[in-house]
Amino acid sequence: MEPLDFYMNLTIQPTDAVYPFCENWRDTSEGSALQLANIFLFFGFMGNSNFYGLLYLFSCLTVGFFCSTLWAWSDNCTTDSFLWSFALFGVCFGQVLHVAYRLKSVSFKREFQELYRCMFKKLGVSLTHFGKIVACCDGEVHAIERDHCFAIEGKTTIDKLSVLLSGRIRVTVKGEFLHFIYPFQFLDSPEWDSLRPSEEGVFQVTLCADNACRYVGWRRKKLYLLFAKHRYIAKIFALVVRNDIAEKLCSLNDKALNRSGHRYDIRLPSYCHMTGTELEKADVFLQVPI
Repeated sequence: MEPLDFYMNLTIQPTDAVYPFCENWRDTSEGSALQLANIFLFFGFMGNSNFYGLLYLFSCLTVGFFCSTLWAWSDNCTTDSFLWSFALFGVCFGQVLHVAYRLKSVSFKREFQELYRCMFKKLGVSLTHFGKIVACCDGEVHAIERDHCFAIEGKTTIDKLSVLLSGRIRVTVKGEFLHFIYPFQFLDSPEWDSLRPSEEGVFQVTLCADNACRYVGWRRKKLYLLFAKHRYIAKIFALVVRNDIAEKLCSLNDKALNRSGHRYDIRLPSYCHMTGTELEKADVFLQVPI
């Protein structure tokens, strides 16, 4: 019987598992700080990737981790949580200062702010890319006095791309009026699009200021170098330049009338606006050989 007693003494008696019971929910300021921290973290991660989105993101994270630090400080058993929350609070606060500094460094003059708002913001161009566009023109805004010419037909060389910021430009060819150029329209988009980077040419129209005007211009060589480095900017300029050309063609189409008072459509042959009898008299039907 002794061996049996020996083995019974070595046997570990099973005991019931003891787990700490969760305390009742405490409606205190410490619990509120934790909930507030999670709310700020939740909304913070909804920020996007642009400057203002990053500023919103890190601002919410800073407040969230600060609330989490206050909550961890109130409990003596959460030293590790306090240290982590405080470290993350410091990192996010530093990011807020960094983004705010970068946002201040890409601030522009009032004319460039209006240019960005009217032409580039709606295309989703970031302030970083727009800053490169502004740097390409050295941030300079040029002025034209009233009745002074921006370009003279057959004389002025095509060496830049310009956008009108204020005023109004009158476009004529051989003394005949064509159309006006208004703010935030290109002055020389048709000339720019008609030449290859290696080609040179002169204006076929005269551009004269109806009143005091201000414009911004990019030199062709510097702009093509910018396009070579940033293909995204090249695509944006191709889009806005061709859209400007289409608007100018539509404005010319609205003013073009034939002798009988019909409006021309520059996209189609002129006889598409003639009546059946006029077409028969004009003899414009195609004769298909049998």
